[in-house]
Amino acid sequence: MSEETLIPLHGGYRKLKSFQMAQLAYDVTVRFCDRDIDPPPPRGCGAARRRSRMADQMVQGARSGVQNIAEGSQASGTSKKTELKLTNVARASLEELRLDYEDFLRQRGWAQWPPEHPALMRFKAKRCATLEQARAWVDEERRGQAQTDTDKQGRGSPERRIASVGVRVRPCQSVSSARLVANAALSLLNLACHLLDRQLAAQASAFTREGGFTGRIYRVRSQSRSRQAGQARS
Repeated sequence: MSEETLIPLHGGYRKLKSFQMAQLAYDVTVRFCDRDIDPPPPRGCGAARRRSRMADQMVQGARSGVQNIAEGSQASGTSKKTELKLTNVARASLEELRLDYEDFLRQRGWAQWPPEHPALMRFKAKRCATLEQARAWVDEERRGQAQTDTDKQGRGSPERRIASVGVRVRPCQSVSSARLVANAALSLLNLACHLLDRQLAAQASAFTREGGFTGRIYRVRSQSRSRQAGQARS
């Protein structure tokens, strides 16, 4: 049986799927707020651009989710309690951000799409890892809408096939980029929150089973004394 180390391997948050999804949601949120919550003033009007309270809170909530996952992972080397606390802060921040996106849709009379919505199925099938890939999906959806509108002139209605899931779907029709992005962001946040719930459960279980840093110090010291005693007898 290998001996316990005082400070185990920790960090590695960049490999966590929860961190990756939260970071992408952060990037999407910054661009969403710049374009759809606080769009720039018309050119030549001379007005200074100011960020609204809603946009500021959404960006800060998204950032808090990312930063607290990272900080909790880094702190886990010396404090499982701190890791658990910061992971929970990240989860709460992303929940608040999720509510902001839901409010954005509801206040405009736009439905929040279910997971099986064709556009969201296409979004999930792309497995976007960067903001550029998410933007490409929005562009594809918008082009699909334009093609559908053209086909309404008398050329039929095209269907597209998602190879990865084997489902035929039609391009969503007459949907603004803001509505597309808000629903895509909610899809990312739903996954990030689900993953963080699992992380919290695993961290709580480990903390209950192993205790904190003080307990580890005691165990490491006990191992060291036992090793020294064995060496003295030999």
